[in-house]
Amino acid sequence: MTGTGDEKHYGHGPEEVDAPERKKPWPEKQKGPVLLRRDQVGTSTTDQRLLDTTGPTDWLHTDPWRVLRITSEFVEGFGALAELPASISVFGSARTPVDSPEYAAGVAIGRALAEAGYAVITGGGPGAMEAANRGASDAGGLSVGLGIELPFEQGLNEFVDLGLNFRYFFVRKTMFVKYAQGFVVLPGGLGTLDELFEALTLVQTRKVTRFPVVLFGSAYWGGLVDWLKNTLIAEGKASPQDLELFHVVDEVEDVLKILAETRRPNGTQV
Repeated sequence: MTGTGDEKHYGHGPEEVDAPERKKPWPEKQKGPVLLRRDQVGTSTTDQRLLDTTGPTDWLHTDPWRVLRITSEFVEGFGALAELPASISVFGSARTPVDSPEYAAGVAIGRALAEAGYAVITGGGPGAMEAANRGASDAGGLSVGLGIELPFEQGLNEFVDLGLNFRYFFVRKTMFVKYAQGFVVLPGGLGTLDELFEALTLVQTRKVTRFPVVLFGSAYWGGLVDWLKNTLIAEGKASPQDLELFHVVDEVEDVLKILAETRRPNGTQV
């Protein structure tokens, strides 16, 4: 039936509503699942920008392109690490001096882990990370380094056998957890604390199960543990049971004992 211009339309209820006033046509463009109208409609296509080598490259830095780059980092990481044997991620300060007791402890831990059949995963940098990679390499184990793009050059240390460099911290963090059976945390700074508390949060919320977190060096970590107990838990910000999410040790043998209690084949749970 042809409309007369004064016809009535019904909304979601029974009441009559006036027909919407017809608007003037506007530019419209479909870009995959995205609908663009009015001044959002561009004058070029994605294919055109891809094939036109003389055109602007700003589109490479837009958020949709970053999503693809993030995806590619996950794909590369999963592909490179999927067949790792049982592994332990070891964290610690990049500023740990080579001649320090903490560096020696890192070497001893890396060596012991390799001798126990673990691959050793670190951030691939210097200091405590290098120490753990060095110990694993010296023992003939698999030494893995997951580096990160930073404003200052750091690079992967020479003791890394399998190395990946990431642009995004959150992709790198996923690899540390996904392919590890547990964390060993040497004295470290903000980055080390970031990894530590992320691991504790994942265990607390049961995003990962039976995931041991071992803090090595009671003299260094004692103050943090006291604060957690006497401030965080005392003020009701956490449960007393949360202190059971981690272990504080001073001997390499104790590290191996704790890890052995929860060891499982890669990809399975106990």
